[in-house]
Amino acid sequence: APPAAPPPVLKPHPIQGWTPDFIPMNLSAGLDAKLHDEVITVTGEESIATSLSLAQHEGIFTGISGGAGMATALKVAASAPKGSAILVMLPDTAERYLSTPLFAKIEAEMDEGELEISRSTPGFQL
Repeated sequence: APPAAPPPVLKPHPIQGWTPDFIPMNLSAGLDAKLHDEVITVTGEESIATSLSLAQHEGIFTGISGGAGMATALKVAASAPKGSAILVMLPDTAERYLSTPLFAKIEAEMDEGELEISRSTPGFQL
């Protein structure tokens, strides 16, 4: 059977492997049956920013889809009752995305501050 028609909210995005115009039949059936409470969307920019923030602040190196999942979880957490448990899975790693928009703002060579950090760790200098 062909895929369902996409909802109007879907549009091009930077997440590799997810096409904006394909809705699997099981997802379509779930949406049609109203099994969800709400549909929460995030932008490509939010996804990339969250992925980079996870790497910088939490040491979690995830791809754009992981950033999208976490950005969505953060939106849920912002309005969830106190004490709620929220689960988000980040099943990929960012290594495969080094040449994608995820790392477009990161220079190939280290700047002086990064070199200083490298030099401060004698056993791990490049």
